[in-house]
Amino acid sequence: MLDETFQTPLYIDLIAVGIGSFQGAMFAAGFKRLDLLGVALIGIMTGFGGGLLRDLLLGITPVVFTNNYFLLVATGSALLGMLLQRIQSRVDPIITLFDAITIGLFGAIGTTKALSFGLPVVPALFIGTVSAVGGGVLRDMMLNIPIALMHVGSLYAVASLVGSGVLVGLLALRVDVLIAAGVCVVVTAVIRLLAIRFGWSLPEQRALSRLRRRKAREAEATIEAIQTRAINIVPPEDLPSA
Repeated sequence: MLDETFQTPLYIDLIAVGIGSFQGAMFAAGFKRLDLLGVALIGIMTGFGGGLLRDLLLGITPVVFTNNYFLLVATGSALLGMLLQRIQSRVDPIITLFDAITIGLFGAIGTTKALSFGLPVVPALFIGTVSAVGGGVLRDMMLNIPIALMHVGSLYAVASLVGSGVLVGLLALRVDVLIAAGVCVVVTAVIRLLAIRFGWSLPEQRALSRLRRRKAREAEATIEAIQTRAINIVPPEDLPSA
């Protein structure tokens, strides 16, 4: 399906790492408890995460350690992300857009790289999906955010899987690999953005969302009850004197 001599062009790997580091730093910069170094490190690891997991699963030296450019691009992109977050009043749409592009890029790179190593289609799709979500998962772990709550909704991994499946289908039809990868990125990003816009999710994810809302309502009710009891306490001056 894919020539085993195929290698992902260096500039594509660098673009994926750069965009991943950019959106990771923008996301982390919104947490006030982090200093600049912490934000930069989280941004860099977000850009590296998907590629690291992909190459570890393939049993090869991580590509991000094969030359100097990756760390330089990741660091520069993370610094740019921090700067933009500080001068922009609303960055959530930007983070969402670049997050969608990132999972598309890493999904395409991971799938094509696995296929070029001679892996069957199903394992290649698995590696592509893991590569796509790896950076975001690593980012959330470093920020101590519950991963299940961040990524089970909005078809995060499903978007990558569908995009990677489209890529494999196009390769089977002898479409040029770069064109197929581009379509994969677009399909993945569009599904991810539409899922966020319209709240698409799997049944189990909807159940989790309902659970979160119920817990929030219970917490609010508890706080309200405590406040009501506090108001109804008889003031000390109204108590009978000894």
